[in-house]
Amino acid sequence: FWFFFSSVALGQIGNFLAYTAVPTVLVTPLGALGVPFGSILASYLLKEKLNILGKLGCLLSCAGSVVLIIHSPKSESVTTQAELEEKLTNPVFVGYLCIVLLMLLLLIFWIAPAHGPTNIMVYISICSLLGSFTVPSTKGIGLAAQDIFHNNPSSQRALYLCLVLLAVLGCSIIIQFRYINKALECFDSSVFGAIYYVVFTTLVLLASAILFREWNNVGVVDFLGMACGFTTVSIGIVLIQVFKEFNFNIGDLNKPNMKTD
Repeated sequence: FWFFFSSVALGQIGNFLAYTAVPTVLVTPLGALGVPFGSILASYLLKEKLNILGKLGCLLSCAGSVVLIIHSPKSESVTTQAELEEKLTNPVFVGYLCIVLLMLLLLIFWIAPAHGPTNIMVYISICSLLGSFTVPSTKGIGLAAQDIFHNNPSSQRALYLCLVLLAVLGCSIIIQFRYINKALECFDSSVFGAIYYVVFTTLVLLASAILFREWNNVGVVDFLGMACGFTTVSIGIVLIQVFKEFNFNIGDLNKPNMKTD
């Protein structure tokens, strides 16, 4: 238990540090690298079977991640608390926030009770929309924390902002855990994990693009490169997760077809 708890805690600390130092548009898609590395380690340490499609998925995930790193933004668009406060009060982001909250209310109180157990996209949509709060809140906490311990007039505002973002982060994580558990009770974990990664990452990138404007410094070539890299990583995750029980090996191609009259 303590080993598992320590691993999760270290992983979350690593994510927090990454979100405060690197653009969100790079960190979020690269979070999928845990899937291929976990599959490879499980095949060697736990002797779990990794078929040819799983190996291809690991290769595609790593290749797509390299493309993402090459074409990602080279600098942060928001680096101070004052810039963060300005972005949070931007009418475009406030409008996006209202739309997301309205969709969450509809999904949680009306759609989920009726269609959640039969439609996988209901629970995935709830968790992914909440994720659009989780990642920007984590990044915002890191920016606000830089001014909390400084002796200046903005330190008090930074403390209040950090507490608000912590409350938003805590609530969103708790609700996400609840609906992830509900989804895993009703649907296959591999299918849920693959679809959830794609939808979650897409919505997080959308929220980050609206809030932090990280795409403003990305050219057309880099944008297309990141889109191709994200698509490649997503295909790799689907191959690893969805087809891991598919019994297929290269040796099967060399077997002669046996025809019977």
